[in-house]
Parts: sequence; structure tokens; C-alpha cells
Amino acid sequence: MNQARVGLLVAAALVGAGLNVVAGLVAPAEAMAQPKKAETKTEEKPAADPTEEPAPGAETDPAVATDPGTGEEPAGGGLEELCAIDPDACKSVDLKKAAARDLNPEIYAVQQIYALRQLRFELAPYAGLTMNDQFVAHPSIGLATNFYITNVIGVGLNGNYYFNNPSTFNLQTSRAGRIGQSITEYQWNANANFLYVPVYGKFAGFSDFIFHYDIYVVGGVGAISTRPIAVVDPDNRTFDWSPKVSFNLGLGLRIFFNRWFAINAELRNYIFPDELENQQIPAGVDAEGKPLAQDPSLWLADEVSWTNNVQAQLGFSIFLPPTWEYRLPK
Repeated sequence: MNQARVGLLVAAALVGAGLNVVAGLVAPAEAMAQPKKAETKTEEKPAADPTEEPAPGAETDPAVATDPGTGEEPAGGGLEELCAIDPDACKSVDLKKAAARDLNPEIYAVQQIYALRQLRFELAPYAGLTMNDQFVAHPSIGLATNFYITNVIGVGLNGNYYFNNPSTFNLQTSRAGRIGQSITEYQWNANANFLYVPVYGKFAGFSDFIFHYDIYVVGGVGAISTRPIAVVDPDNRTFDWSPKVSFNLGLGLRIFFNRWFAINAELRNYIFPDELENQQIPAGVDAEGKPLAQDPSLWLADEVSWTNNVQAQLGFSIFLPPTWEYRLPK
């Protein structure tokens, strides 16, 4: 009997809880709705005529200024707001004068050449070294002088004075194989040249430094003084210096440190017909009984050999006058 009463009480409690849930789902909107505020009507004031003057005694708000052309309030801004943002800038710069100054509307997308070459002289001392002769080295010192007719075309002169160092390789080969390689020593050369500058530009280096450079082609004609070194029969043969015609062609690079000073590196080939020592030692004597080995007319080879003296040159350039003025505006 008691169990039946407990069951009826539990069932009544469950039914009451279910009715409360249904009531919450049916009317959530009314519970959360907010009462509407009463709408208030404002009277619209007619827009002021910009041509009419304000009535005597009428008060104007100095903080709200209207545009006399449109009658609308400006969007804001002005010197006062800029000064409020950065007071130090207002003290150092007169913004009214800066805003009133004339502006140049012309903008050049291509910059002017950093180091102008036209109508300037170039003095270029350098040191050189032969690159393609393993039997004898020809280190040299030289000087080039150039004049640029235009910014890319120039004419000039250059000369070299040589020092000669026969290599130990040739001496060892002669002793081991009993074969002497004909070699030549140089005394000097001088050339008249034509220069053309097809490439110039700039590159960045050392984080924030800008280097300006140009690449040039050079070629010309001149003379060179050479003589063979007696290798085959040094006991009897001695040779004299003799000048020959020479041609040269090269490629160079200049890197400017300012508008009148640059370093330059150049690779140039000097081509000339050279006379070499005769590899044969004639035997016997002549009609006077003198040994043919001592006859100077037999010391040189019958053929003329074309020699390529590929020379690397490193030096610096000084341009005169050091300054100039552009004819056209920037």
C-alpha cells in the first residue's frame, strides 16, 4: 500500500516538471521582449542660406565651421590636429609656408649618369702581368690617357714598360730533354686606342653603399720592342731589341668611388709578329774559316711567329676636370 502511494507522488512530480518545460518553450519571445521606447519627433531646421548674413545678435559656434560654398561642415583636420599629434614637428616646420610653396610636377624616372665621361680626360696608371706564357713572365707598369668625345666613345694612348723573368720550368725542360723552347723578352710597347662604353650601371655593396660601374671595350694599334732570349746556343748568340707593329683588343671594368676616382681592371691581348731563335745550330765554317754558329744571320728562325701576349692589368682612374654641370635640369 505504501509503495503505491510513493509511485503516485513520483508520477505527479514528473508531470509538473514537464508542464514547466513546455511553458518555457512556448513563450520565450514574450519573456525576453523589451518595451519599445516612445518615438520622439524632431523638427528639421531649414538649411542656412550661405548668401544670407547672420542676424544681428545671432550666436555662432566657433568649433563648427561651415563651408561657404556647400554649407556643410568640414570632415575635420587642419594644422591644429597635426600639431596635437606631433608638437615637435610644428615647432621646427612652418606648415603654412610648406603647404604654400610651389611644387615641381615633373618627375624623371631615369636618373642621370653618376660619373659623366663626355669631354673629360682620364689618367689611368696600372700594373700588368702576362697570363698565357709559362716559359717567361712579363710583368709591367703602364699608363693610359684617354679623352672621351661623347659619354660612350673615347680615344687614347697607353704604354707599357716590361720586366722579364724566365721561368724555372723552361730551364728544367731544357736540361732534362735537351730541348730549348724559344722565348722572347719584351722591352716596351705603345698604342693608340679607341674606346667604347656599352654598359654602365650600379650595384649595392657593404650593406648600404651604392657602387657605380661601367664596362668598356678597347682596341688599337701600336708598336712593341722585343728580342729573343738565347736558349739553344747562349754561348754564341746575342740578340738586339727590335720594334714590331702590334695590335691590341681588350675588355675593362671600372668601379667608381666618387665622380672622379675609380679602380679599373682590364684584360687585353697584344698581338704582334715575333722573331724567334733558330732551333738548329749550323755546323762547319764559312769561306773565311769562321764557324757558322757565330753567324748572326743564322740565329733567327726563317718563319715569323704571331704572338698573343694576354695581359691582365689592374690600376685606378682619375677623371679631369673632377666636377661638371649638367646642361639639362634634373
